[in-house]
Amino acid sequence: MKKINELIREITIGSADAVLGEIYSKAALPARKERYLKLLNKHLELFGETEAMIISAPGRSELGGNHTDHNHGNVLAGSVELDSVCVVSRAKGNQVRFISEGYDPVTLDITDLSPHADEKDTTNALLRGILFRFNELGYCIGGFNYNMDSHVLPGSGLSSSASVEVLIGTVLSELYNNGKVGYVEVSQIGQFAENKYFGKACGLMDQVACSAGGVVGIDFKNPEAPVIKPISYSFAAKGYSLMVTAVGSSHADLSDEYSAIPKEMRCVAGMLGNDVCRSITMEQLSDNIRGIRESCGDRAVLRAFHFINENKRTVAQLKALENDDFTEYLRLVNESGNSSFKYLQNIYIGRRPAEQALSIGLAFSEQFLSGDGACRVQGGGFAGTVQAYIPENFVNEYTAYMERIFGKGCCAELGIRNKPACRVL
Repeated sequence: MKKINELIREITIGSADAVLGEIYSKAALPARKERYLKLLNKHLELFGETEAMIISAPGRSELGGNHTDHNHGNVLAGSVELDSVCVVSRAKGNQVRFISEGYDPVTLDITDLSPHADEKDTTNALLRGILFRFNELGYCIGGFNYNMDSHVLPGSGLSSSASVEVLIGTVLSELYNNGKVGYVEVSQIGQFAENKYFGKACGLMDQVACSAGGVVGIDFKNPEAPVIKPISYSFAAKGYSLMVTAVGSSHADLSDEYSAIPKEMRCVAGMLGNDVCRSITMEQLSDNIRGIRESCGDRAVLRAFHFINENKRTVAQLKALENDDFTEYLRLVNESGNSSFKYLQNIYIGRRPAEQALSIGLAFSEQFLSGDGACRVQGGGFAGTVQAYIPENFVNEYTAYMERIFGKGCCAELGIRNKPACRVL
């Protein structure tokens, strides 16, 4: 590790530009350097001159496989340039001091890593759960001082929580374990913390996509050893921009809604003698539908119906990219969005039917595209963002169109980041 002031100097004189250029586009580099300098100076102010490192973990965009990972299905995802970044240094003793821009500071004693019921849905829970799991798996842990900020905005559908989980896991890997904890295991540790401490029954897709870098196909048939297939593909080369529109609603306080999806899918699978929907067929669902409806409810049947078709569709999306058939890929993206709306039913909250910002975003995106491009829900759903593939010559027009509905700055283009979660400097 290097002293804070040495890191500041390297960034200021440009000797770190080549490293930063592996993560950020040339156009974004000046703003990212300013961001890094701000974080370094803040660490210097808070903790004094010390040896430190800078860690970055990307957000992710789910490209296919909406709510398939938690039932051992296939997903297609991409790491994006919007990331979480921290400056971290070792601390003497057992204290972790965790400071995130815009949030209350967190202080945690690593001698107490049991779950705290009052920490559910908090950063404290994620931090405590990750430390516990590292320790349980036999890895080294210790105190550290950490300040961060994130461009992966909460409620954006780009997996802000998974990005932070991966960031913390990468910190512990680099700071105390010589970087030897692989990205799949870092992902699994983050999932453990989110499931057991944070209280959200997520799958593993978000964490893997925030760890791996680039576009990846992931098969979770065996979630302990997911099969990960990198794909080299450029949407820009086809004349399209991958865009998200924040519709002004948030994923916060929706853990029960998300948890109900895997629970209902597993109820259907259980009626057919299996643990997860990956193990059932449409024929089995159809042949046993009366009993399943009675025991699990109609929404559970529809969600299982979505899973079976979405899992096949995701494999087809991967094949379309491998075959460079972008027209077929866009058709499948639209089909995925249609299935999420009608069958998975994660576009708005049933108990609040008057609030349908995502529905509005999807409706007007379809109206704008008129068949040229594609749109779907981005990520977990119920709130957050619309994902769309917009012809490049219409990006400005689409942005203005959506801003009339959701306000200035609601749209963003997503550059795919090929670098995994990593120590930057």
